[in-house]
Order: sequence, then structure tokens, then C-alpha cells
Amino acid sequence: MTRIRNDDAPMFCFQCEQAAGGKACTRTGACGKKPEVSNLQDELTGALTGLARAAGKAGLSENDPRRQHIDALMIKSLFATVTNVNFDPEDLQAMIREVRAESRDLGGAKELPAEDLWSGEEDIVSLRSTLLLGMRGMAAYAWHARILGKEDRKVNDWFHKGLNALGEEHPVAEWLDLLMEFGHINLKCMELLDEANTSAYGHPVPVTVPLKVEKGPFIIISGHDLLDLKQLLEQTEGKGIQIYTHGEMLPAHGYPELKRHAHLKGNFGTAWQNQQKEFDGVPAPILFTTNCLMPPRASYADRVFTTAMVGYPGLIHIPDPEDEKGAKPPKDFTPIIQKALELGGYSEDREFTGINGGSTMTTGFARNTVLGAADQVIAAVKAGAVRHFFLVGGCDGAKPGRNYYTEFVQKTPADTLVLTLACGKFRFNDLDLGNIGGFPRIMDMGQCNDAYSAVRVAVALAEAFGCGVNDLPLTLVLSWYEQKAVCILLTLLALGVRNIYLGPTLPAFLSPGVLSVLVDQFGLKPTTTAEQDLKQILG
Repeated sequence: MTRIRNDDAPMFCFQCEQAAGGKACTRTGACGKKPEVSNLQDELTGALTGLARAAGKAGLSENDPRRQHIDALMIKSLFATVTNVNFDPEDLQAMIREVRAESRDLGGAKELPAEDLWSGEEDIVSLRSTLLLGMRGMAAYAWHARILGKEDRKVNDWFHKGLNALGEEHPVAEWLDLLMEFGHINLKCMELLDEANTSAYGHPVPVTVPLKVEKGPFIIISGHDLLDLKQLLEQTEGKGIQIYTHGEMLPAHGYPELKRHAHLKGNFGTAWQNQQKEFDGVPAPILFTTNCLMPPRASYADRVFTTAMVGYPGLIHIPDPEDEKGAKPPKDFTPIIQKALELGGYSEDREFTGINGGSTMTTGFARNTVLGAADQVIAAVKAGAVRHFFLVGGCDGAKPGRNYYTEFVQKTPADTLVLTLACGKFRFNDLDLGNIGGFPRIMDMGQCNDAYSAVRVAVALAEAFGCGVNDLPLTLVLSWYEQKAVCILLTLLALGVRNIYLGPTLPAFLSPGVLSVLVDQFGLKPTTTAEQDLKQILG
């Protein structure tokens, strides 16, 4: 059996875009995780394959409380292995013990040995890894929907199916079929999360978000979990504490049920990879609800709090309520509130900017807003006011080359519209490119999971013009970093979307053989330069 991992290396991880040398992290993670954590993540994954097998043999009905608990355990365990979520060996060891205990209670089953995750013929390892990493990304979405009371049997069943598949032998064609099937299931999962968020907080509306921080106590909240933000807003009401979003929490400002809180003031900082510089000495606590947490510097480590699956040794963790299903009872954010009052915030208002010098950012252009103005969009296209649409979005990251996305957006012609989502938008979302056809030329659709909004808009436009999605004047230019980008890419490919530009580098887990298939079947293209790619797209 071929081993992709070198047995002498203390760890092996190639799940993110920053994999060392474009191949794999083998001594310490580019994300900051140590070999012990990486190996525990592999062990946890192997244990989950055993649990999936044991659950299958036990034949649990979907209404069996044990099945419901196992579903939740699988989802949160996979979520904990996403890049920049959990760096705490004790947390991972506790999850491994719980997974194995549940498996034993069901009669037990053989686990896929952790080292076998990365063993086998190169293309098979690549395909198996792609499925695993996609499931890790989907687990994050499934968890966020679950805590808002939304789940789907097909989505839950697929975690079992996918984990079983990891330990099975499949020829290349079957692996590709599994990946496409998974892509469709992830679309269902993103739809589920969209339903959860919009039913709880309303449909996002366009809003301009200031980057100024007002004097006095404040709290910064990062990550993706809108329920944590809602509970924090409720618990800080009337206490003289302002709340500022960070990173992927920016789109929260567009949700009516969240924006009605007057002390949700603005956004602090830019994308996740700048946090060590931006949080240095900040006189306020920071709450991480999901990824992306980086190892905190000593200058602010005493004010970083984690919750849910996020963990880091030595940081204060806000525990989840006992009810694993969700919204009640609320978490107790008293320690964060006390820390905010203790630190006191800035003594005067502080002006901050985005990376391009802008003082505001806009968000809230999700599917309901865009489709509500579909007639205007269609009319603008037919009148020639809008020549082309670009979806420029995805994850941001620290490796050189990501200024490509800033340059690309800056160079887009004045008769084009740029849709964006996820934290990659911080490369250009403080730019003012003017308006066209009654719309700002940059429209932020939301978090990474709001790729569902983009899909809905693309399908609606295709129907309106009587063509297929690939026939639209629409090009996807995606940046990737971690596993949620993987599941979104698989969904787009499963839907038949072609000619996607992907960068800033291609995933290390895609072998040359698998990459060749994706290029041949789907026209997947690596980004080159902004000027060259725009010329190829627009002619």
C-alpha cells in the first residue's frame, strides 16, 4: 500500500490552502496546530468511521434517541477538525472517548486506522480526502442549522454514508459519483441553514456598516454563529457595551432581527489572517464562535474567549447549554461582559479602515434582495447597462498572491457587477466602484454558506433568460482556504457549473490525475493574473 504520509514525519495535513510547500504540513501546521492535535484529528476521524459502521449494524431508526445523539456527535466532531477551530488536545481526546463509547454501546465495529486515511494509490487518496474534507465543511453548516432547530434526515444520513465510504474500496468512477452525490446533499444542507437563519432573523437587507469604534466598553465577536451573536446582544442590552462584528460575522448587520439592536455598532478589522496584528493590545474581549482562530499573542490572549467547538489551551471557554439540540437555554456570556467592562474600551472614538482605506463596508445583498429586484437586473442586462456578472468570493488567507482578488475587482469594467461572499471579500469590500443599473457594483451576499444565495440567483437569472447557468454572462472567481470552500466547490461542480476560476493555488489534496478529470469534465481553471483572466473571460 502506497503511503502519501511519510512515516517518519510527526504529522501529515494538507487540508488547507496554506499546506507547506504546496504539499503538506509535516512538522507543524501552517494554521498553528501542533503534531499532537493533527494526529488526534486523524484518530477522531478514524473513530467516527467505526461509529458509522456500528450504527449501521445496529439498524437504529431515525426516531431512536440514540440515533439522534449519534448524528449530533458525528457533526460536531467533524466540525472540530475544520482548520482553525480546535487546537486543544484535551477537547479532541474527550471527543474520541465519547465516539468510541457510543460505538461500543452499539456493539462496536472496526475503525479505519488513522494512518490509512492517507494511504493508497495517489488518485484514490486524493478522492477519499476530498470527500472527507467536504464532509468536514458540511458539518459546520449542519451544526449551525441544527442549533436553530433545523435538520434534515438526508443530510444526517449522508454523514453516515460518507464516513462508511472512507473505509471502503471504490474505483475512481465510484469515488467521483460519491463526490457529485455529496455536492447535491451539501446544497440541501446550505438550503437548510439559509432557512434556519432567515426564519430566525429575517431576510438580510442592504446596509452600510461603519468601521469606526466608539469610545467606551465593547466586545468583538468573530466566526459564523448568529445565535451566539443574538444571545450576546440580548445579554449586553442596556449595559453600555457596544458590539462589533469581525470577519465572517460582518453579514449579521443585514439581518433585521439582529440589526434592530442599537448597540450592534459596526465591524472591527478585516479578514481572519490579520487578527494577530489587529487584536494586538485591543482594550476589549474577543469571542470566537467558530473558525478562524489563530494562536493568540500574549498581548491579548487574556481577553480571547471561545465557545462551541472552538478550543485553545489556556483560553476561557463559554460552555454550551446541556440541551444539545439548540437554542435554549442560552449560553452565559457573563465572563465576557465583565471583561469588557473591566477593559473599558477606547477613551476616544477610533477611526479604522479596510485594507484599501475605505471607512465603510456594505452587506445584505442576499438572494431575497437580489431576486426582489430581478426585473431591474434583467432590464439592465437587456439594455446593455450590465455586460457581465462576476462572483468573486471565498476564503481569505495569508499566503502571497491573494492581492489578485483586489486587483481583479479593481480592473473589472464599469459595465459589470461583482457579487461576493465569505471573508475573501475583505480584499476589496471597502472599495467604492460606483453604481450601475441602480445597484452598487460590489454586492455582498453574506457568509460562505450564502453561496446558496448565489446559486438561487444564478438559477433564477438562467430561467429568466431562457438559458442554462453556464450560458449566462456570469463567471465565478473563487478563493479557497479551508474545508467549507471544498464542500461549496463540490456543490457547484455537482450542479454542472463550468469554467470556475480557483486560486490562489490549487488544493494540495488534488492529485494530478484527479485535477485532470476536473479540468476535462468541468473546465476548472487555476487563476493566473487578474489582467490575463479578465481578458480570457471578457474577450
